[in-house]
Amino acid sequence: MIHTFGISFLLSNLVISILIAAILLIKRIFKKHISIRMQYNIWFLTLSMLIIPFLPVNTLGFQNLQNWMIGLHNVRMSNQNGVTQTLNNGKQLLSGNWLQDFSISINSKTPSYINVFLISIWTIGIIVMTTITIYNNHKIKQLKTSSLPVQNKKIRLLCKICVKDIGLKNELPILTSAYLNTPVTMGHFKPCIILPMYLISEFKLKEIRYILLHELQHYKHRDIQVNLWMCLTQIIYWFNPVIWYVIKEMRNDCELACDSSVLSMLDKEYHSEYGHTLLNFAQKLSYLSSVSGMGGPKKQIKKRIINIVSFQGESQWLKLKSTLIFILIGITILGFTPILSTHGFNDSIYKTSNIRTTTEDLSDYFKDYNGSFVLYEPNKDYCFIYNETDAMKRVSPDSTYKIYSALFGLEANSISPHSSLIMWDKIIYPYDTWNQDHSLNTAMKNSVNWYFQALDQRTGLQTLKHYYQKIEYGNQSLSGGISNYWMESSLKISPMEQVELLSKFYYNTFQFEDKNIQTVKDAMLLSSSNEANLYGKTGTGSVDGKNVNGWFVGFIEVKDNTYFFATHIQNNDKSNGSNAASITLSILKDKNIYSSE
Repeated sequence: MIHTFGISFLLSNLVISILIAAILLIKRIFKKHISIRMQYNIWFLTLSMLIIPFLPVNTLGFQNLQNWMIGLHNVRMSNQNGVTQTLNNGKQLLSGNWLQDFSISINSKTPSYINVFLISIWTIGIIVMTTITIYNNHKIKQLKTSSLPVQNKKIRLLCKICVKDIGLKNELPILTSAYLNTPVTMGHFKPCIILPMYLISEFKLKEIRYILLHELQHYKHRDIQVNLWMCLTQIIYWFNPVIWYVIKEMRNDCELACDSSVLSMLDKEYHSEYGHTLLNFAQKLSYLSSVSGMGGPKKQIKKRIINIVSFQGESQWLKLKSTLIFILIGITILGFTPILSTHGFNDSIYKTSNIRTTTEDLSDYFKDYNGSFVLYEPNKDYCFIYNETDAMKRVSPDSTYKIYSALFGLEANSISPHSSLIMWDKIIYPYDTWNQDHSLNTAMKNSVNWYFQALDQRTGLQTLKHYYQKIEYGNQSLSGGISNYWMESSLKISPMEQVELLSKFYYNTFQFEDKNIQTVKDAMLLSSSNEANLYGKTGTGSVDGKNVNGWFVGFIEVKDNTYFFATHIQNNDKSNGSNAASITLSILKDKNIYSSE
């Protein structure tokens, strides 16, 4: 999905920004009903949401918008509006002129270089941001290296008491530095507290106690690791100003949460002393990346002082309300998970077949192609596969989808076994056989695109979706649009699935009307003799004038058995249904299953 990631990621960021705006609105409206600590915790939901675009999750309906903007899944065909058209001339394979391959080239709307450009810019930004972050952290490491252990025994003893008061098991080294003007807690692997050198000489012990309690709260709540998470988020989302605002607000709320944790430990009479200690840093501010500190911007200091003055302990009712709002926001984000994914569930590979398989080397038949061949014998419940990797890979079904378009149209009464005629729309098509009225049999024989497009329109998109989901057809995605979803667009299926579905279709596992199954079978009949009946459908994918995808799928009825097959071929120009059929017939002849002679 690298070819679509750029625009998909951009769309995900749009949705993310809207969700963040909604979260900010919820926090503002219910501010009095959310505890300070929970207001901070809500930001963790936001950070978690930013991971979703990189997760393999089904994109559901949002894929319509993605495909529309990406353009690589939506296509345009030639018509009377003057769009350029490229033809794949049908090739007669067998005597009687009954097997031909008809296709129309489609053109991709959006060049792939747009995605390459977006990804390139994003990658450059990541490299720049990573360089800046590494440089800043190097300076912080130098600061730590240049700091000295605190020698004041009273302060070291005070730190031990604070550690015990908070309930921590491990002590933190206490260092001092002349290069800081506010205390900080730093170090991802070996955390420590660094105090400004002037603080030890100018501040009273009770003020230093408040400072240590605040910094130890950062350590207790793992804010150092959270800062690292925020830095990584800024690197990945460097282009999104909304994310930068979130990080700023999260850091501010982190300080408020630490203040509240300290205040909850102190008697109310000491709250004003804690606030006074905080004010002492208002003129000596330092704001370092990947560092948790007691200082902050003046505006934030003011906000923290207001919080200290108005601080009230958390009641059980407040905790309950806070938890419910947190859960509500979490559920909302979870509901948007399928929309935020940039590449969707990894549905390009089919992995759930329960049929026993064995591989065969049929490479001599596929000299000029990448491709696969699958032959299923239900009597033995066994599959013979050439090139298992390709056989499990989902690609566009092209005209082979018409088997099921016909079946669904019959089931939905869009046509009937005795009344399947659809009038020609009078548009001049490249094949003479298309420029006339057609029944299901003639439309299937001549692979008449306009017939099946009109049939799908009659059946309706929602009904089609229902049926594709019912039979579990490939990735079941019709997001490419009702006219084009099958033609090098959104719908994908693997050769293995083609064979399995043909078997279920043949034996009517899905319990469709028997007469409808038989009607489609009759339309698929290619050759009949005393020895065997051959049913099948070709398909060709032609993009920008090049035949890139070829199919031949079907089944063969012999005296005591039925064989189901699917052949798929790909290359840069010569892949079409006719050539796929030629390969299939050669294999079947050599296996003594079917001969066209």
